[in-house]
Amino acid sequence: MSGPIHQLTAVEIAAGIRARRFSAVEVLADHLARIEAVDPLVNAIVTLDADAALEAARAADRALARGGRGQLGPLLGLPIAVKDLVDTAGLRTTYGSPLFRDHVPQRDALLVQRLRAAGAIVVGKTNTSEFGAGSQTCNAVFGPTRNPFDRARTPGGSSGGAAAAVAARLVPLADGSDLAASVRNPASFCNLVGIRPTPGTIPEDSDAADPWSPFGVSGTFGRTVADAALLLRALAGREAGAPLSALQPLPGDLELRLREPGDGVGVRVAWSRDLGGLPVEPEVLAALEPAREALAAIGCDVRDAEPALAFADEAFDTLRAVMFAAAHGAKVDATPEQVKQTIHWNVARGRALDGAAVARAITLRGRAFHTLREFLQRFDVLALPTSQVVPFPVEVEWPRQVAGAPMEHYVAWLRSCSRITVTGHPAISLPAGFTPSGLPVGLQLVGRHGGDAELLRVAATLERALAERTAREPILYA
Repeated sequence: MSGPIHQLTAVEIAAGIRARRFSAVEVLADHLARIEAVDPLVNAIVTLDADAALEAARAADRALARGGRGQLGPLLGLPIAVKDLVDTAGLRTTYGSPLFRDHVPQRDALLVQRLRAAGAIVVGKTNTSEFGAGSQTCNAVFGPTRNPFDRARTPGGSSGGAAAAVAARLVPLADGSDLAASVRNPASFCNLVGIRPTPGTIPEDSDAADPWSPFGVSGTFGRTVADAALLLRALAGREAGAPLSALQPLPGDLELRLREPGDGVGVRVAWSRDLGGLPVEPEVLAALEPAREALAAIGCDVRDAEPALAFADEAFDTLRAVMFAAAHGAKVDATPEQVKQTIHWNVARGRALDGAAVARAITLRGRAFHTLREFLQRFDVLALPTSQVVPFPVEVEWPRQVAGAPMEHYVAWLRSCSRITVTGHPAISLPAGFTPSGLPVGLQLVGRHGGDAELLRVAATLERALAERTAREPILYA
């Protein structure tokens, strides 16, 4: 092996551990050294537990030495940092809020239980926006996370700590959560693959406030489609306490299918530049146009087409407000000074709604699902910008304008993702290119409901076509 371990993909590291080319302890030591050297520059991992991680790595090596490789988890020995919205037993979990600055949960969330069962080594927690609100990763507990491709800019959010950690090679994989755009937007801003699966594919905890809501889902980050899919596969599968959880896990041959993607011939791609007139910054459009040409060059049937989803904005804004009133109303009432103003605004908006408004939003959500379902009977994927903007300065909480158009509130600039959220269909952000100043731009691919495996196969095919445009390392100077 030439070069440090952290430069390898997650799939390569996992294979190396199983082949005994290096041990789990060696993998961990390499990544801990990387964290020590680089994380002060980006502030991605806000709580570190090196001692517990070392014990877990030693246990992984002992398990491998005993044999029985077929019974070992798919993430054996892979270091991972968990988003700070997700409970980790014995490890501080703040939710990005000063109210929980010193909170140490007594139990692991289901996602963490599945990570550990799959053999992953939990090294710490990744930064998030307060309670995951807003696509800019900054909070009053830990401050801002910075983009590894330009540390003067944001990595997006709310899973910006996770995206920055993977992009900076601090960990090979990371989990995230996505409501408006909180996996897809950071993936776009950090030149990563970010998967928002069909709701229920990764089950949520049985004590979730609303286990029936399809809006907020857990997702995964990786440097490649195969990496992000490796983590998705380990986390997927039915859970009795999660009513939306998938009836069947992802196919067992998913990894094989990703190693042998198609050649692109005949893949039907609906290409949308603005999803029905959304404002999109010219730099984003300019970066994506060569990506379209690259897809056509490998034989994809690329056509200008888009579903009419502008009505989904009302459904998203209304149902998100209901969620925030339910989840955060009590905190706003009890400690208003400890909760940021955008959450105050969202809670107040939810409380002001009447039954007719909520009923209309539910109806529109159903209409959005069927609109996209019918549209994708004619295409294999819908392709569109992941983000309407390029990474913006880290001091800016959210863009007040996009391409000259005013944004009415703090998540209005995320419509290219939030409209897809409302439909309940799976989506993936794929690295697609860079602006002339070196800022990453992502291409969002949307697949059929429940068709996550096929979406990933198509994404792997397109990833290969875009590889020359996206193979760029972040610039990190001490």
